[in-house]
Amino acid sequence: MKMLLALPLLALVFPKAALAAPEDAVTQSRLEADVARLVAFGTRHTLSSQDDPKRGIGAARRWAESELRKTSAACGACLEIVLPETVVKDEGRVPVATRLVDVVAIQRGTVRPNEVVIVQGHIDSRNSDAMDAKGDAPGANDDGSGTALVLEAARVLSAQKFAGTIVYAVLSGEEQGLYGGKLLADYAKTQGWTVKAVLNNDIVGNSRGSDGLIDDAHVRVFSEGPRDDASERARDALRSIGGENDSPSRNLSRWIAGLADGGLSGELAVRQVWRADRMGRGGDHLPFQAMGYPAVRFTVAVENYERQHQNVRTESGRPFGDTVEAMDFAYLAKVTKLNVKALAALAAAPMPPAAKVTAAVQTYTDVDWAAVPGAARYRLWQRRTDAAGWEAKPVAETDTAHVRLDGVRGDDWFFGVSAVAADGAESPVASAVPGGAYLPEAKP
Repeated sequence: MKMLLALPLLALVFPKAALAAPEDAVTQSRLEADVARLVAFGTRHTLSSQDDPKRGIGAARRWAESELRKTSAACGACLEIVLPETVVKDEGRVPVATRLVDVVAIQRGTVRPNEVVIVQGHIDSRNSDAMDAKGDAPGANDDGSGTALVLEAARVLSAQKFAGTIVYAVLSGEEQGLYGGKLLADYAKTQGWTVKAVLNNDIVGNSRGSDGLIDDAHVRVFSEGPRDDASERARDALRSIGGENDSPSRNLSRWIAGLADGGLSGELAVRQVWRADRMGRGGDHLPFQAMGYPAVRFTVAVENYERQHQNVRTESGRPFGDTVEAMDFAYLAKVTKLNVKALAALAAAPMPPAAKVTAAVQTYTDVDWAAVPGAARYRLWQRRTDAAGWEAKPVAETDTAHVRLDGVRGDDWFFGVSAVAADGAESPVASAVPGGAYLPEAKP
């Protein structure tokens, strides 16, 4: 084991590979053009026309596919386009059997292609009536902004190669019941992917709230606490040992917050919200969490409720409806840059190791973990049990899979491990607690 004494903080937390992320190539004008094009389809309601060439979900979906195919052609066919689909019917918001299709572009990793990071947004829209498939539902911010972000991330990142795989996903059916997210989560499981992280972007393009509050300096990142897929045995272990604040999704959120603080020159900071989603609401990251995949939601710092899920109209001089005029494209560009930076860093880094602690009734702490492909060394992190984040510097660095901390009483600390590649690309931290691994929970 090698103890770290005087390494620069920036080098510890933001390795060279992460800082090389090409976020400066993000173009605001392309984002604006993509959102305008999506709005021009009139409605993208899940139950709208699948066959009309100019209006409805089918036309919008085919356009998104064509944009990803253009991007693939520009990078020498580096993207594999797949169209997972299913038929959905329920007693709630899908009363008739409806074909549901996700548009997905896969940029295969050159070294560890089965390690996958996903960026996604949903293309469907709605107005005041969740069942109105005929009326206009422009969906500029919800979620034209997330769809445009995905398309732009593909354009930018497809110009580079990464050790791991990046998946760019345009989802359907979110407004009718998170069906597109469930479809892609099922597809990921069927493909046998090791899903390192899911970045769900939903409502990421405005900076002014419905009360007039403006915040263009923050983006909220939502993450679950105890993991959704945990068995009762795992929940019992969590109650005994602790770690309710240490799911992989929560540590992914911490990592993204640090990435923003360290690399975007103060343009955009992350406000971590330690909830799975907004109060009483949901998004397409939730089906991934239910299956044990680390997933977070990006959304604006302040929502404008008069500009989402509303018919376009004016009442007493106040405009309603999700139109382009209410967007802040400079803000959307900043959120896109943060996503691009995170995707590049995650795709370059090894998987976070699955770790465990042995410390009960002893005056020292042993931390062990499973070695991961692509890791040249590992860093051990710790934090007090009442601290929000990991300490500024790791307590140890080693090329083995074990550290003993003499004189450290484990009752008072949480521990985590990150993996570092030979080129310095570093994974997020995985907590050494029950359910801390970035893998679905093994069922008893």
